[in-house]
Amino acid sequence: MIRISLCMIVKNEEKVLDRCLASVFDLMDEIIIVDTGSTDRTKEIAGKYTGRIYDFAWCDDFSKARNFAFEKAACDYIYSADADEVLDEENHEKFRLLKENLMPEVEIVQMYYGNQLANGTVYNFDRELRPKLFKRLRNFVWTEPVHETVRLLPLVYDSEIEITHKPEHNHGDRDITIFEQLLARGEALSKRLTDFYARELFVAGTKEQLIHAKDYFISIVKDSETDADRLKTALAVVVRSCFEAGDVLTMYQYAMKDAASEASSEVCCILGEYYQNRQDYEEAILWFYNAAYEQQSILNIRYQRKIPLEGLIACYHALSMSEQEAYYQKELSCIEPG
Repeated sequence: MIRISLCMIVKNEEKVLDRCLASVFDLMDEIIIVDTGSTDRTKEIAGKYTGRIYDFAWCDDFSKARNFAFEKAACDYIYSADADEVLDEENHEKFRLLKENLMPEVEIVQMYYGNQLANGTVYNFDRELRPKLFKRLRNFVWTEPVHETVRLLPLVYDSEIEITHKPEHNHGDRDITIFEQLLARGEALSKRLTDFYARELFVAGTKEQLIHAKDYFISIVKDSETDADRLKTALAVVVRSCFEAGDVLTMYQYAMKDAASEASSEVCCILGEYYQNRQDYEEAILWFYNAAYEQQSILNIRYQRKIPLEGLIACYHALSMSEQEAYYQKELSCIEPG
């Protein structure tokens, strides 16, 4: 049977930490908690489960904190968890069986991450596989009988274990602040981080944060090396930023750039909201309908159904068109909460 180190980074998690640790502690052979500056009872609660509690001076870098935690691990495998995760009874049993039967050749075990849409996260799906269990030491292996080569890709096992994500609040403001600090220091954001920055802005960004992001995303639009996916992401943010700033001409300029290659649901919704505010309800209906039924969301799935349907309902209500209003109310009621 394999041995597992649980590694966690935490800060002010007194409301959820006990729930998380209680659901997994008996599956773990050691528990390592790295605290990044708690001012509540987080370390006291962690102390009920382990004496391996370490302080880490927060430096706006989650990777550095997680690497510090991983360095303390001594078991065969490392399980990485967040305090707002829970393993229910059924999946606890699946995890126990995995621990008893996992082949030592496996280097990464993926587990399902569930309950995403219920909590306003940046993900557009409710359930996804994520790497959660990692072999601490990797053995390099030669493959092929001739022209041999070292296998570089890890051996990954996709399990049926599902972890329930139950955050107490959205972390968007914290993450947006980190993005702003990175850019202020002149650090380049990868394509992946740019996408997450845009998603955070569309989920939790304030008016000020959206306006602040405008120049960065305009620079992406103007970069001739920008690929099509990144261009549409940047255009959506620029259109939203200009809308919030009241810069209608620039908003429309970039919205038409997006529409030239099938406008995203996000851009359609922003145009719908603009015309709704002007009480041009017929034009607003056109854009909200396109967002809901003709186009696809790229950053926030709510812009593809929930938000435009709410816009359609409001516009038809303003026009005293009760039959159409009732139709879209029914459509909205069929959408899962989230």
